[in-house]
Amino acid sequence: MAIILRLDRVMADRKVSLNGLSNAIGISNVNLSNIKTGKVKAIRFSTLNEICKFLKCQPGDLLEYVDDEAVDEQDVHVI
Repeated sequence: MAIILRLDRVMADRKVSLNGLSNAIGISNVNLSNIKTGKVKAIRFSTLNEICKFLKCQPGDLLEYVDDEAVDEQDVHVI
């Protein structure tokens, strides 16, 4: 399963800083940074809700599914 987090892209589109989003939704910079860089295995719906509310986006704007085989094939072509 390859779920890719696109929070960094949405934040850049909205010109929102990590500190600004962190302060607005009440989550630590470290935790938000981990979400932004995809270093998490799970995200609470309440956190996702607050992020979407502040960024005025849908969960699908932040999450993307890529088939594992497609990821492996892309890696082979990139190398």
